[in-house]
Amino acid sequence: MTEQWNWRGAAKCGTTDAEDLFVVGAQQREAKLFCRTCPVRTECLAHALDEGIEFGVWGGMTERERRALLRRRPDVDNWMDLLTDARTVHFRRETADAPRP
Repeated sequence: MTEQWNWRGAAKCGTTDAEDLFVVGAQQREAKLFCRTCPVRTECLAHALDEGIEFGVWGGMTERERRALLRRRPDVDNWMDLLTDARTVHFRRETADAPRP
């Protein structure tokens, strides 16, 4: 049996006070910027969407943004699969389009 990788261990907010991500108003903008450089932003967002987490900034999205996304895409049953597949396609395309030395 293989162990499943735990994305939480690589989360940027794991090394800081994660309470800073549970803010309101203009402070949410700062929290979203903090998430921008997190290596597991996709996994974090997918987790929040799959688990219906209602509060805080997760994966660079506020609760309001996540609710709007869920309303726009009621057909999605598994956000982790959808978002990780989309990321893989994006990076493959980006690699294919990169200029060759």
